Amino acid sequence: MQHTIALVDDDRNILTSVSIALEAEGFKVRTYADGAEALRGLSATPADIAILDIKMPRMDGMELLGRIRNSSNMPVIFLTSKDDEVDEVLGLRLGADDYITKPFSQRLLIERIRALLRRERSARDDSGPGSGEKPILRGDLVLDPARHLCTWKGQAVNLTVTEFLILKALAARLGHVKSRDQLMDSAYGESIYVDDRTIDSHIKRLRKKFKDIDSGFNEIETLYGVGYRYKDR
Repeated sequence: MQHTIALVDDDRNILTSVSIALEAEGFKVRTYADGAEALRGLSATPADIAILDIKMPRMDGMELLGRIRNSSNMPVIFLTSKDDEVDEVLGLRLGADDYITKPFSQRLLIERIRALLRRERSARDDSGPGSGEKPILRGDLVLDPARHLCTWKGQAVNLTVTEFLILKALAARLGHVKSRDQLMDSAYGESIYVDDRTIDSHIKRLRKKFKDIDSGFNEIETLYGVGYRYKDR
């Protein structure tokens, strides 16, 4: 299956060089020079993954991602060029799945793309025929990897692939503490390194999504200096 990549950047050199590299790897690439143009294109024809520059005219990457997340959990990689943006990117407040700092290796970008596509496929297919995996039921929480479905007290919780895999790792063993490194491996695999703050940001966003449904949600506990766990009731 040929995957479609949406590449959004106001630097024409990046659009040209990166799209050539991606097409050489077998991807179909659609390029956009700004966020507004990309939003129109993605609304009409969705992609499998998006690569978004942060600083763009008319609509920046943060706003574009916010618009995308209103209707899609498509994996997203941010491209950032300024150190003072890194904390905002690592916050992943709008649901980005990864980030790369410019200048970047095209080989690294391709590996990140493949990792995200593998994780998305795994999250959706792990409990398919022959896998033996069943939905995870933890009180009011239901996680169904086959359908990438999460509900809390019967209400759907819209999670990115990364958020889903982190929650799945925590809920799989109630009361068992998972270190940040273990959660990184669960969500990103051993081939991708991310900063500790990335996991913290995902946890913060997970809690917010559940609290938007249930203000009393407190199932994910922090053990300072150790990691996180899902409460054993």
